[in-house]
Amino acid sequence: MKKFFSKFSRRTWIIIGVVIVAILAFLLFRPSGEPVAAFQTVPAERGDLVATVGATGSVRARQTATLVWQTNGIVEAVNAQIGDRVAQDFVLASLSKSSLNQSIILAEADLISAQKALEDLLSSDTALLEAQKAVDQAEKAYEKAYNWRMELNGKIDITETWWEFGVLKSKQYKGYASQETIEQADKDLALAESRLNDARREYDRLLKGEDSADVVAAKARVDAAQATLNMAHLTAPFDGTITQASPEVGDQVSSGVVGFRIDDLSSLLVDVQVSEVDINSVFVGQDATLSFDAILNQEYNGKVVQVGQAGETVQGVVSFTVTVELTDADELVKPGMTAAVNIVVQEVKDVVLVPNRAVRLVDGNRVVYLLQNNIPIPVEITLGASSDTMSVLAGGDINEGDLIILNPPTFGGGPFGG
Repeated sequence: MKKFFSKFSRRTWIIIGVVIVAILAFLLFRPSGEPVAAFQTVPAERGDLVATVGATGSVRARQTATLVWQTNGIVEAVNAQIGDRVAQDFVLASLSKSSLNQSIILAEADLISAQKALEDLLSSDTALLEAQKAVDQAEKAYEKAYNWRMELNGKIDITETWWEFGVLKSKQYKGYASQETIEQADKDLALAESRLNDARREYDRLLKGEDSADVVAAKARVDAAQATLNMAHLTAPFDGTITQASPEVGDQVSSGVVGFRIDDLSSLLVDVQVSEVDINSVFVGQDATLSFDAILNQEYNGKVVQVGQAGETVQGVVSFTVTVELTDADELVKPGMTAAVNIVVQEVKDVVLVPNRAVRLVDGNRVVYLLQNNIPIPVEITLGASSDTMSVLAGGDINEGDLIILNPPTFGGGPFGG
C-alpha cells in the first residue's frame, strides 16, 4: 500500500485533497433537499486583451518659467493678465524710470553709444580702404628694402664725392659695401617686413566684418547695456500663456519678487513613476489613456515620449520616470492636475481569456476551478499578458465554453496575486 501511495507526487495529492474537501464541503453544508450551492461562473470565451501599466502623475507644460523682478522700483505699466497668450520678448510689465537705480538709467545712454559704435564698424568702408592702402605702401617699402639688401651681397656702384677748390667733384666705381652698411640694410629690411605684417593683419581683421574682434567687443558692450536696461522690465522668454500674474500699476516691487508665470500650454506632459518590474515593457511611442479626478467622465489620449534609463530608489522601491504627452488636451486640462495614466504595453486579439479573480495559487502554481457536474475541478494553467481584469490563457486544459468558477474554494490556495 505504501508503495502504491509513493507513486503520486506531493502536488498531485494536494490537488486530490482539494477536490475531496470541496466535494465534502458541498455535501455537508448545502441546505437539505436543495441542489449543490451555486457558484458564480462565466464561460471561457475568446476575445481581445489590452495589457496596460498604470501609474499617476501631475500635468506639466513642456516649458515653464517664473519671472522675477531684478531690481527695485514702482510698477508703471502692466501689459498682460492671466490667460493671455503672449509672444516671445513681449514686455509683460515695466518699472517707472524715475524709480530706478541710477546705473540702470545711465545704461540707456551707454546703449545708444555702443549701438552707434557698432553701426560705424559695420557700415563704414573707410577703415578697410585705409588698411588696404597701408598694405600697398608697406609692400613697396619692403620690396625696396629687400632689393637693396640683395644688392649688397655683390659689387655695387660706389660714388665718392669731394670738394676741390670750391667745386664738388665725384667719382663712381665698383666695390663692396661695408659691414656697417650691410647691418643697417638688415635692420631696414626687418623693420619693413614687420610693418608689412602689421598692415596685413589689420586688413584681414577688417575684412572679417562681424567676426572681427572690434565688432565682437562692440556687440558685447551693446548686450551689457541692454541687459542692464532689461532689469526694469519683465519680458516673455518664449511663446506661451500667462498662468500667474501678480503686479499692479503703482506696486512697489523689490529684487526677487515674482511677477509672472508663463507656460507653453501647446504641449502638456505627465511624468509617472513605473516600477522596475514593468519598465522593460514600456517604450517610446506606445499609446496611453489618461483620466483626471478634476474632469469627470472624460478620457484623454497620449503617447510615451521619454523613458528614463536610470532608476531611483524610494523606501526600497526602484522606479523609473516615464513621460507621456497628451495628444488631445483641451482647456480643461491644466498644469498641476493629477492624472491617472494607463500605458498600453501589449495588445493581443482572438485569444482565450481567464478572469483574474478566478485564478488561485496552489503549491506555487496557478489554478482555476471549472464547474463540471456541479463539482469544482482544479485545472493548472499558465498565463500570458494580463490586464486589470483578464489574462491570456497560455497553457492549460480549458476550452471555450467551460464554466470557470469566479468564487472557487478558498482552502488550498490564495487568490492570484494575493
